[in-house]
Amino acid sequence: MSSASPLRILVVAPHADDETLGAGGSIARFARAGHHVTVAVMTGHGEGEHPLWPQSVWDTVRGEAREAHAALGVANVIYREVPAACVAEYPTWKLNQDAGEVLDQVQPDMLFVPFALDLHKDHREVFNAFSVAWRPTSDVSRGVREIYAYETLSETHWNVPYVEQGFLPNVHVDISETLETKLQALACFKTQIRPAPATRSLQAARAQAVWRGAQIGAEAAEAFVLVRRIM
Repeated sequence: MSSASPLRILVVAPHADDETLGAGGSIARFARAGHHVTVAVMTGHGEGEHPLWPQSVWDTVRGEAREAHAALGVANVIYREVPAACVAEYPTWKLNQDAGEVLDQVQPDMLFVPFALDLHKDHREVFNAFSVAWRPTSDVSRGVREIYAYETLSETHWNVPYVEQGFLPNVHVDISETLETKLQALACFKTQIRPAPATRSLQAARAQAVWRGAQIGAEAAEAFVLVRRIM
């Protein structure tokens, strides 16, 4: 995860705040190092009427996301309009097309995606769509040299034990210097963050970072599953 020249980094979020929960400290670290970080939020209200929430919900959350991304140093944000909580019912070919278009637009060197076996179906479907996009069949997809799956509090660790593989990280990023920035960004999501002991609390996010840091002898870290690395 190191490079002498600036990298184009794409962090894919099924919903606004997933990128901050899963990779916020890493995003801040990469941005401070001069790398260009793009966040792609794949879901929103959708083009038609949403069965659960009005458009105002997304207006609020995206306003919160602007503050969070500014705190992290995100250079660019892409929003797609796949209906949130309905991704499994969205045509597969259209979702694959959305993922391919995002990849073509950013042309990343490094890609972060949600874990394939998260409880939330939106996360699973977004992972699957990008796994189609990164197949090495074009110059853009072959240019994605590193792919990592991140863990999302309240989704990654709620799948069924022993029925599906759990999140077993094999890559860690030291975020000792950027943990407070991550927590500051998370605090911007006032409609999403919950008081402790909820999994989407600032206390839980800090505890997770400290635990992941202890695994590598650091004060704080974020953990990832390596999907692909081309050397």
